[in-house]
Amino acid sequence: MLREKGLKVTKQRLLILEALGSCGDGHLTAEEIYEIVKKGYPKIGLATVYRTIQLLLNLDLIESVHLEDGYVRYEIGKSGERSHRHHHLICLGCKKVISFQNDLLDDLESQIYESTSFQVVNHEVKLYGYCRECLENRRKRIT
Repeated sequence: MLREKGLKVTKQRLLILEALGSCGDGHLTAEEIYEIVKKGYPKIGLATVYRTIQLLLNLDLIESVHLEDGYVRYEIGKSGERSHRHHHLICLGCKKVISFQNDLLDDLESQIYESTSFQVVNHEVKLYGYCRECLENRRKRIT
């Protein structure tokens, strides 16, 4: 990805992308990325992590996610004009964030285009509720 964007492949850039890629469904803060990368590359500084994150954001290689917990989090991005972000399910109980891949808004976007000639190229959806574990715990407390 870096070479395709005309950048040098540096150890710091690779380690930051690897940290984001290895977190699975996680959404890491800059500080969490720093802690992961520092384990394998102790010389890295937090400022380098921030600069690299900004570079990767500008190149659309990663995306920022604001989950309204006071932190900016990052995840590997999807390049392309019609690629949509996945959606986030946010548990109000335990604060777990679950990614939801199905894009159920394609029909809505088509209807918007047909009625207004406005082409949606991206959207972000956050749904708030309770995960399975929190629902079970809430039911146990009620009964």
